Amino acid sequence: MKQVRPKKNLGQHFLVDLSIARRIADTVDVPFSDIPVLEVGPGMGVMTQFLTRKERPLKVVEIDRESVDYLTANHIVDAQQIIAGDFLRMDLSEVFGGQTFVLTGNYPYDISSQIFFKMLDNKDLIPCCTGMIQHEVALRMAAQPGNKQYGILSVLIQAWYDVEYLFTVPPDVFNPPPKVQSAVIRMVRNKVSNIGCDEQLFRRIVKTTFNQRRKMLRVSLKQLLKPDSSLLDPSSEVNKQYSQFLTLRPEQLSIAQFVELTNLVAKESASDNRV
Repeated sequence: MKQVRPKKNLGQHFLVDLSIARRIADTVDVPFSDIPVLEVGPGMGVMTQFLTRKERPLKVVEIDRESVDYLTANHIVDAQQIIAGDFLRMDLSEVFGGQTFVLTGNYPYDISSQIFFKMLDNKDLIPCCTGMIQHEVALRMAAQPGNKQYGILSVLIQAWYDVEYLFTVPPDVFNPPPKVQSAVIRMVRNKVSNIGCDEQLFRRIVKTTFNQRRKMLRVSLKQLLKPDSSLLDPSSEVNKQYSQFLTLRPEQLSIAQFVELTNLVAKESASDNRV
């Protein structure tokens, strides 16, 4: 069977370097070497062939029908190992019967953030996620407070996962070559079981403040609080107590400070609703 034609609308850039494919496949072994693996977007199976050699359950999810046909025709995986569909629409609890698994893949760059948000929604099922993404996105995911790359992905992922930037991959090992460098990362669930605040409000605050990342918190929080909130009133005791905190910009806040801010906003919102 002829090779699969890379499709621009699916963001396909097929890895052709076998040594790099093997290195990425081996990232799933640390620190979980025995639980199942789910590969997203196997394409023609350049990484899949190394995953199949590991003595652990493996499934692949592929939205491209041509790639599905190629994988089966070339016996890279068995038909029952292939999930033909959209990863973003899947119920991940059904993939391995509710069992935890390692998520990996050469992720399409245009939906990599959506993939990781889905990972966060299923963090109790995914203790480890590895794979290849755009270099700049990898830097953002691993960035620390005060770094210009520090942003929404940094905070939301690092709240639940330890992020490790493993290595950089040049464009010339792909067909077609992307216009950017790539990077391989590994994320391992940390020991946090309760973040210490309302998780949905936490996400909302992180996204709202970073969408106005050049503004101080006292400005961006106006979208989340009533105009007469005591937190926004310069004459109130609450405002005076947190005045220095409110002059910070989101890239200056640690995850613990975002949790503190979330609890503060929740408290103020509850207070506003009682008036």
